[in-house]
Amino acid sequence: MSEAIAFYLLAAVAGGCALGCVVATNIVRMAICLLGTLAAVALLYFLLHATFLGAIQLIVYAGGTLIVIVFGVMLTSRTYAARLLPRRGEALLALLVCLVLFSGLAVIFVGAGWQAPGDAPGKFTVAEFGQALLSRYLVPFEVASVLLLAVMIGAAYLAQPQETRRPQAPR
Repeated sequence: MSEAIAFYLLAAVAGGCALGCVVATNIVRMAICLLGTLAAVALLYFLLHATFLGAIQLIVYAGGTLIVIVFGVMLTSRTYAARLLPRRGEALLALLVCLVLFSGLAVIFVGAGWQAPGDAPGKFTVAEFGQALLSRYLVPFEVASVLLLAVMIGAAYLAQPQETRRPQAPR
């Protein structure tokens, strides 16, 4: 019973922090809400006895990616406390996309053939998972790291003032 209470409490924290990340207009508050969401999801993994996924969630996402985002924003932006206010059309489009994605997720969730916990397929050890990640899945792993690097470079480029991005030709 206590695990069920902890699960629902952590799920509520993750959902609330995700909502706070979407609704916040200050980028630092968005990053803090993102940290809360990622930490709550990591705790959910630990609660479900998926220790490897929980550790990776903390190390890679909460520890690495979020810190890179925060430092990238704070180092490349002169006004990191600036408020981000979307236009009404952008907010409505985002709401529509969220509703479509939520509807699709609900349809998949209801139609999924859930297995009982005892019927789970063979379990893998962390060593076997690491071996597969660094042998069979090495290329997708590296592609994901290159993609994250490209996103960081693009964010740093877009954070620069407009006049420094496009040098003007001499007259």
